[in-house]
Amino acid sequence: MDPHETQTPRAAGHAEVRIVAASPQAARAVAEILRHCFDATEQRSYPTPAGATRLHLTVDTEAAVGPARSRLATSRPPTGTGAHADET
Repeated sequence: MDPHETQTPRAAGHAEVRIVAASPQAARAVAEILRHCFDATEQRSYPTPAGATRLHLTVDTEAAVGPARSRLATSRPPTGTGAHADET
């Protein structure tokens, strides 16, 4: 397990987000979009063994704005709840 990863959200209504991208610019672009929809912590980035960038941030889903707020209010529970093949 990576010591930088948080396995559980810090508080109810918060989600830990991990972005893996080929470049730091691509990871930051995705994080910026998330910040336009949710209150979020400052991102933390780490290099991956393959030379990509992994970026972590925490978003507050209870402080959603704009389209994210309406989408969260009408969304159904997720069907694929579990780790991806490369996660444990």
